[in-house]
Formats: sequence, C-alpha cells, structure tokens
Amino acid sequence: MQAVATPEVYVYIRTVMSMVIGLSLARLLTGLGGIVQSPGKFRVYWVHLGWVASMFLFIIHFWWWEYRLQSLAVISFGVYLFLISFCCLFFFLCVLIFPTTIEDYGGYEEYFISRRRWFFGMLAVTYVVDFLDTLLKGKAYLAALGWEYPLRNAVYIVLCVVAAWTANRRFHAVFVTAGLIYQITWIFRLYDVI
Repeated sequence: MQAVATPEVYVYIRTVMSMVIGLSLARLLTGLGGIVQSPGKFRVYWVHLGWVASMFLFIIHFWWWEYRLQSLAVISFGVYLFLISFCCLFFFLCVLIFPTTIEDYGGYEEYFISRRRWFFGMLAVTYVVDFLDTLLKGKAYLAALGWEYPLRNAVYIVLCVVAAWTANRRFHAVFVTAGLIYQITWIFRLYDVI
C-alpha cells in the first residue's frame, strides 16, 4: 500500500491515543475523588499524592508534546503500535498509583512503598520509551532539546532504579519534591508554546 501522510492520519492516531490517556487521567481523578469522598477511610501519604501530581503533569505534558507527531512524513503500523503502547504505560502507572482497592494495606504509604518496585520500574521504562519517542520525531528535534534532555532522562532512570530498591522515606520525599519542581520548570522552559 502507498503511504499517505495527511492531517486526518494524525487526528485519527491522536484520537486513539486520547482514549488511553483519558483512561489514565480518569484513574487519577477517580482516586483523588475517592480520597475526598472518604477522607478517613485510608491514611493519605503526601509522597503518594506528589506522585499523583507528577503523573498528572507527565500525562498532560505528553499529550501536549505529541502534537509534534505532525512532523513525521509517514506513520507505519509499528509507529502507531509504539505510540499506543507508550500511552498504555501511563495507564498502568496510574493503576499502580490508584489500585482498585488498598484494603489489604494500612493506608497509601504502606501500599505505595510495597508497590514501589513496580511503579518505579515502569516509570524508568517510560523514560526510556520517552527517549525513543523523541528520536522518532527526528534527530533535529532531539538536537534542538540540547544536552539537558538525555541527561534528564538518564538521571530519572537512575533515580527510579534507586527508588525501586529503597524504602527510605526521606529519599522518596526528596525525589518526588525535586522531581515535581524540575518537571514544572522543564515544561515551562521547553514546551510552553506549541
């Protein structure tokens, strides 16, 4: 078949991606809504809420930067599958942050620390896939991001590996706080305008 690159192709792909991303956001919002509805049911852990905020920013930022898909001349099924799989990573991260129930745990702190290997392992994979997604948009686009982008991803991957390994609450508190501050500055410095 002949490859066709039309605006409709990008709208179609973004629509399918938005369904999965929408499920991710819905999971976060439903989880937060459950905390508001029943504030005394489970103990809240501010580090957990920090990662909820981080995932919210990561997801909406992802949707913002995927506008650049229009720079691709042709999108194959492999690229389409890759993009949908990238979206699925976000959904799984959100399910790990807000599972169906935490009744087997004393609260969100105990739950979050017990599932840290899954969460941070998957988050590390997300940063690897993010780098591949950036490469997909072209070497010129990657070069335009400068040295900070690959260093940023490498540091996040290393910190995620450490976070998966350690249950040290102080480390987790510093990681989520510094990560949120950096994430906000990163978005507004490099992606403020499409």
